[in-house]
Amino acid sequence: MDLLKGKKGLITGVANDKSIAWGIAKDAHAAGAQLAFTYYGEPILRRIKPLAEQLGSSSVYSCDLGSDDDMQSVMNALEKDGPFDFVLHSVAYTEKEALRGRYVDTTRKNFQDTLNISAYSLTSLCQHLHNAKLLAPQASVVTLSYYGAEKVVPNYNVMGVAKAALEASVRYLAMDLGIDGVRVNALSAGPMRTVAAFTIGDFPYILDWNKNNAPLNRNITMKDVGSSAIYLFSDLSSAVTGETHHVDAGYHVVGLRAVRGSVKDLKD
Repeated sequence: MDLLKGKKGLITGVANDKSIAWGIAKDAHAAGAQLAFTYYGEPILRRIKPLAEQLGSSSVYSCDLGSDDDMQSVMNALEKDGPFDFVLHSVAYTEKEALRGRYVDTTRKNFQDTLNISAYSLTSLCQHLHNAKLLAPQASVVTLSYYGAEKVVPNYNVMGVAKAALEASVRYLAMDLGIDGVRVNALSAGPMRTVAAFTIGDFPYILDWNKNNAPLNRNITMKDVGSSAIYLFSDLSSAVTGETHHVDAGYHVVGLRAVRGSVKDLKD
């Protein structure tokens, strides 16, 4: 179905063809949307430009979401592509070393950098788009989160704290922008085999644990995430805002490890 036919979208955070943002962008294009992209860094440009061209887009703009000057400059450039009916915020950063070991060892500088890029960048993006009148009436803003924002996930550490701040920001932004009909939601995706995910310590173990204990007894696919994003972008979710929508095969409802079969058959 062409759920996004005639709609314009802004996609941030595509790093390569394995990125969740790229999977969502492909599904949005297939649903009929026209897309613009932002990236940060010359190496990313070399990867994202041909990907955008696959979707018929030449609207690819450099933007450091951690810089107000950069944000203002890209707003001026985006005027020819907007206003946008939907926006995907898929930006996060922390030092690789911070995704191994203990949270208590987090440095002040990396905490500040992580919260700035991974959480505040959503607020800044909404602020600049809103002030530039680049959010269409009834626009939908979606950001990507993870269960580590709610519960302790080994090695996720400071990124879990940042995602918790991100999800809180979603609720406050939903309230502030709702008066203009703009919806803001988070999509909390289960673990997936992306390049970024494998920087987390013991990630293969996390994948196996999720698969073996999720109610659906499997890990999620890019299509699972893309379909949920299209729902949140489209008019099908016209009364949904301020939500964290879990796409994790049901893992977030599990309190203990899954019991498959009779309890008496369990072995230590």
